[in-house]
Amino acid sequence: MMNLLVLHGPNLNLLGTREPQVYGVTTLDQINEDLVKFAADRGTSLQTFQSNHEGALVDRIQQARTDGTQFIVINPAAFTHTSVAIRDALAGVAIPFVEVHLSNVHRREAFRHHSYFSDLAEAVMAGFGPAGYRYAVDFALSRLAKIA
Repeated sequence: MMNLLVLHGPNLNLLGTREPQVYGVTTLDQINEDLVKFAADRGTSLQTFQSNHEGALVDRIQQARTDGTQFIVINPAAFTHTSVAIRDALAGVAIPFVEVHLSNVHRREAFRHHSYFSDLAEAVMAGFGPAGYRYAVDFALSRLAKIA
């Protein structure tokens, strides 16, 4: 069985009510439930984790190194533009990952145009809303099937 990890960064716990004109009305719980079912229907185990704390995300990424995680899907949220620590953790565990953003960050403020992760990521999904997570999981499964 393939094992995926989906990580959500700061403020994503507020999805559904936070700036719905930008992020939509789907809650994080709804996204996670959909992803777990989507993966299970494909014979895959999928774990989710959200934190507003950079160190907690670093710890979870490092844990992935030994817990059987084969691919990571991460929406670093605001940490996209600030976190060398999360970048170093992803590089250090050497688990392939996809970077996901609900909004099209390139249509937003200039500071959101730079990512500390994109050059390490297998792919970047931006602007697809919650469906971007599904696309990322589908991409991860396709990549894992090629190396299996």
